[in-house]
Amino acid sequence: PKQILLANILTDLPELAIASDRVDSEALEKPHRWNISFIRRFMLVFGALSSVFDYLTFGLLLWVFDAGAKEFQTAWFIESVISASLIVLIIRTQGAFYKSTPSKYLLLATVAVVVVVLYLPFSPVALVLGFTPLPVQLLLPIGGIILVYIIAAELIKKWFYRFNKI
Repeated sequence: PKQILLANILTDLPELAIASDRVDSEALEKPHRWNISFIRRFMLVFGALSSVFDYLTFGLLLWVFDAGAKEFQTAWFIESVISASLIVLIIRTQGAFYKSTPSKYLLLATVAVVVVVLYLPFSPVALVLGFTPLPVQLLLPIGGIILVYIIAAELIKKWFYRFNKI
């Protein structure tokens, strides 16, 4: 429960900073009405994508690394919080994420969350939170999953907006 609450708090920080975010000029060209069908399709597509990478992470931890409970929980915490924080930078714009600069506060919040999450398993509070330090041999594949998730989200976003207009 402590890890779940902490994950929720940490993933909320970048999302709170969205209020300070810049809006792409294309989005300001004409007003948009809320489109529940569009939002539903967006949630289904990106929710499914997220689930695919959840299962990849589970498979890696269980079948490749034979992770024990503490290793599994720590690795899952790291992957889920970092990917959730970074994915906000992808879905905040219809265009390529690297061409749309986020606000200073959104970027700072995201970087701060990533740094804190990577530090926690090695910190003095790790034991209280149920974390264990992870070896580099496990952290690197977790980082690889996050990187592939970001690339996949960018590609899926491009495909999604080609067939779905706001």
